[in-house]
Amino acid sequence: MLELGWFSLRLFLKGKLFRDPGYFLRQTAIACSLGTLLIVLLSLAPIPLCIPITVGSLATGLMMPLVLQDFRMK
Repeated sequence: MLELGWFSLRLFLKGKLFRDPGYFLRQTAIACSLGTLLIVLLSLAPIPLCIPITVGSLATGLMMPLVLQDFRMK
């Protein structure tokens, strides 16, 4: 497991892990922005702060497979 992680990290640092790094960064930024927006909007409601953080994190985690469904690695 550690060997696989180390190999992936070396490829990432060399720039050879992703076929289109711009696409990956753009899609990740979209999902993170939507998750942050959801957390901020929910934190304005008069509820405990742990609820907006949990809901926003869960929504962001559920969005990632959808926004990265066309993602390709080398």
